[in-house]
Amino acid sequence: MASTTRTQIRPRALLHATGGPRYAVALTVDAIGTGLLRPFLLLYGVMVLRLSAPEAGIAMTVGIVVGLLCMPAVGWWLDRGARSTVVAASMLVRVLGVVLLLATPEGSAALFTMAALFLGVGNQTWPAAHAALVATVAHGRERDAALAAGRALRNAGLGAGALLATVCLAGGTTALRSLAVVTTLAYLVAAALTWSVRVHARPASPAAVAVAVVAEGGGGGAESAPRMGALLAANVIYAFCLNVPEIALPLVLVTQMHASPMWPAVIFVANTVLVVTLQVPVTVLLSRFPRRSVLVVAGAVLTASYLGFLAAVSIGHEWVAPAVAVVSVLCTFGEIIYAGSATALVTALAPAHALGRVLARFQLSTGFGLAVSPAALTVLAFHGPVALWGGLAAGTLLAACAVAA
Repeated sequence: MASTTRTQIRPRALLHATGGPRYAVALTVDAIGTGLLRPFLLLYGVMVLRLSAPEAGIAMTVGIVVGLLCMPAVGWWLDRGARSTVVAASMLVRVLGVVLLLATPEGSAALFTMAALFLGVGNQTWPAAHAALVATVAHGRERDAALAAGRALRNAGLGAGALLATVCLAGGTTALRSLAVVTTLAYLVAAALTWSVRVHARPASPAAVAVAVVAEGGGGGAESAPRMGALLAANVIYAFCLNVPEIALPLVLVTQMHASPMWPAVIFVANTVLVVTLQVPVTVLLSRFPRRSVLVVAGAVLTASYLGFLAAVSIGHEWVAPAVAVVSVLCTFGEIIYAGSATALVTALAPAHALGRVLARFQLSTGFGLAVSPAALTVLAFHGPVALWGGLAAGTLLAACAVAA
């Protein structure tokens, strides 16, 4: 039977479970540095390097794809016992990307692609490596809370970095180059702090891992990592929710409903604030329930929010934007529940000797969902609200059913 013991929030214990004070500082510095540049990487390619928007967009897509292709090797490295080393490496790879970005002359799409490649590899590697590190220093429901705390801390850093960058953008191309320099320094500091933590796991012998994981209704023998095909396929659809505030809502509100650009900005800020403030409390509150059941509930909440968006865009024009903003809160709660249960469920199902490979596969499914969702959301939106929100609702409900089954 799955444990229904509720985790209590103890700040000191939670800080230790997250990796300790130095690692928490490293996460914050890394997130701020990422927030300074990642949201504006396309602008850097267009404004500083004078590339066309399609050239810059293709380069960024190549970076994401190559980053995903590296995940099997990352999983193997983690299963050799590496933890903080892999996290630090993900930061150092991004240092190479930003340095190459600064060295790229105007009009060089090839070098910009190489820079985006290194940045993509680091961005895709980090989540699995971070989850493996936390799973090494924390266990059970304390680990779930620590993963949630890490996500809240990272979102706070990303938001702060993006806000600071937005203020600095008035400086034009000079400001973008300066932001890239600061990002490089932030990644270097974060990598040094992470390296100093020195978390390493003793590689588990497959023969020693003979007990299948029963607590979450999952399996996985001792000889290989569990496939979890249905769960990973469902996660691709779940991951779409992470791009709804950034892509789907601005697309619908500004280009279709002709609402003020203020509304998408307000929704995005509200989403960030809610995630930062509620990710840990909600995860802890739901720790009395099995992780798989919580993930199913996340799917139900997201499905309800998508249907709510469909209803919101059907009302009178003057009320569309406020109605969408209200429904977005429900969507954010679905995102919070999903983020607090999905990685936790995967780490609970994974046998110790295959933790890295399982987390790599999970990140592969998440990254694939995030990579295809912009195109999918755009195409669905082009065919109207029913296709967009009805399609998302149907797909997410199907994914929730797959998780439940």
